[in-house]
Amino acid sequence: MARCLIIGCGCRGQALARELVARRHAVRATTRDPARVPAIEAAGAEAIVGDPDRVVTVAPAFEHVGVAVILLGSATGSTEALTALHGSRLDMLLLRMLDSTVRGIVYEAGGTVDSAILDAGAQRVRAFCEDSRIPYALLDAPGADWPAGAADAVEDVLGG
Repeated sequence: MARCLIIGCGCRGQALARELVARRHAVRATTRDPARVPAIEAAGAEAIVGDPDRVVTVAPAFEHVGVAVILLGSATGSTEALTALHGSRLDMLLLRMLDSTVRGIVYEAGGTVDSAILDAGAQRVRAFCEDSRIPYALLDAPGADWPAGAADAVEDVLGG
């Protein structure tokens, strides 16, 4: 059993939280919207209000976490904001994780965000993790069996 952090816990994040809890993992999850806290808690996760655009609000959630799952592949916003979220903000998030207990990263590399932006984010995660020797996985676009596949990726990273 490990503590997992889901950054960006919308509908898919809540489905993943339920799957991870069913597999006996402890789950912590972030949301920008305090109104979503009850839904996250109903999925079995500890909810944290934090915005990945403001890394300082998410960083406290890293405490005692073994793997972080970055589910921002369907985030919304302007092209400029999404480019920063999967670019400079992602870089800051990864650097903060390096000085924490996080020892594995799963990045959502598929979703409704422009594929060029997600590809650039995936390249950042790959380079960072390979440089830092941190196990990682890149998730494809969600399908019917997505929660189980994402949970398998989390467990692969934990075993890595």
